Amino acid sequence: MSRGSDPFDPLAPRVQMTEEEARLVQEIIHEYCGLSHGLDSTFFLERRLGPRLDALGLSSYREYYHYLRYDPNGGRELEDLVERITTHETYLFREDYQLEAFREEILPELARKLARRKRLLVWSAGCSTGEEVYTIAILLRESRLFDDWLLRVVGSDISRQVVAQARRGTYGLSSFRTTTNHFQSKYFREQEGKFHVRDDIRAMCSFGQLNLLSTERFDVLGRCDVIFCRNVLMYLSNDARHRIVEAFYDTLNPGGYLLLGHSESLLNVTTRFDLVHLSRDLVYRRPSE
Repeated sequence: MSRGSDPFDPLAPRVQMTEEEARLVQEIIHEYCGLSHGLDSTFFLERRLGPRLDALGLSSYREYYHYLRYDPNGGRELEDLVERITTHETYLFREDYQLEAFREEILPELARKLARRKRLLVWSAGCSTGEEVYTIAILLRESRLFDDWLLRVVGSDISRQVVAQARRGTYGLSSFRTTTNHFQSKYFREQEGKFHVRDDIRAMCSFGQLNLLSTERFDVLGRCDVIFCRNVLMYLSNDARHRIVEAFYDTLNPGGYLLLGHSESLLNVTTRFDLVHLSRDLVYRRPSE
């Protein structure tokens, strides 16, 4: 392969991005999805977005900015841009200490509190390729607390590509790095080197593309009892975090839980949630009314 044929080759010739062009691109990304972490590298943006100038026949990143801002196809291009600058690394049964708290403490409480209603809705916000959604569904099934309930686990992500992958429910071995052999063999069917989620677990789950800054669309989900939003807020600006968390509060039923990543908190974001000390984790709860 000759030098320059790889679009991500750091030494390949390309149009250079100026600091002002980087600021404009960062601005439109922030407006669209609130993403701010990791965008301060002009080299990173150049490396990820350079191939799009060639594909669109543009001669500068300022032209690319105007394309994003004003062209009728700019919205779709903006989705593709975010796809190029974000990563979607995840796996089944991730952060098991928190899942144990969910399984051993939160679920029994909700089973008691909602016993008359017999409906439970869990939302995985920023679900990536769906492993978290199916993990939650498996834990609900394994608990045997909700055998005659209406159970829904909803996954959403800003990326249409990963949502499509999540719907397929098919994974390679890397997704099972912390999954026990028992759960892997019980809930997944192996075929040609891939593992397919069991049909009854898939039936509990649904997926949709959603930009979390589009908080007006949260109503489509219905009122939730638990929201998982792990390792998403840490990449967003302060104002985006505040807006999304306030919408999470309004989407949760009273007494509902918000579970964040281990390095995330609501400090300096909102004081509306109660901080709940579980045996193995700290989680947030909308106060009961």
